[in-house]
Amino acid sequence: MLEEVGIEPERIKMFNIGASDAPLFAKAADEMTEVAKNLGPNPVKKEKVV
Repeated sequence: MLEEVGIEPERIKMFNIGASDAPLFAKAADEMTEVAKNLGPNPVKKEKVV
């Protein structure tokens, strides 16, 4: 479904992390930040016209 609207499936990932597991949360956040940087800007987002 994501591909049908122009979004790479790699942009979305589900993590199950307990509230007491801050290091695992930080690792997941770092991982997804790197994925987003590698994929580039959101292809669906429209540029603002000023």
